[in-house]
Formats: sequence, C-alpha cells, structure tokens
Amino acid sequence: MKTLIAIFLWFILLVLCWPVALVLLFLLPLIWLVLLPFRIIGFTLEVVFKIIGSILMFPFRLLGAR
Repeated sequence: MKTLIAIFLWFILLVLCWPVALVLLFLLPLIWLVLLPFRIIGFTLEVVFKIIGSILMFPFRLLGAR
C-alpha cells in the first residue's frame, strides 16, 4: 500500500513539476544505496539486543516468573 501511495504521489509531482520528479526518480536509488548500510547495522543491533535480552531473561523463564 505504501508503494502505491508513493507512485501516486510521484505522478502528482510529475504533473506539477516534471523536472523535480525526474531528478527524484534518479536520486532515490542512490539515496537508498547510501542508507542501506545503516539499515543493515540497525537490523544487526536489534538482533543483538534481542539475544542479550533473551539470555538475561532465561533464568526467570526457567523459574516461571515473568
């Protein structure tokens, strides 16, 4: 659904100001490539914190206390 809304908004921008829409069309993949390492780092840190939380909560789960 987000993709459909983004395409619809891009077409509105294309009608209103086509040079900006074309620049955006070429810049968005480059911006996505620049931001990709940060998304990977964020995903990795999320997994690490979940593992640490699971390790710390393991004794309480064994005792049945939540």
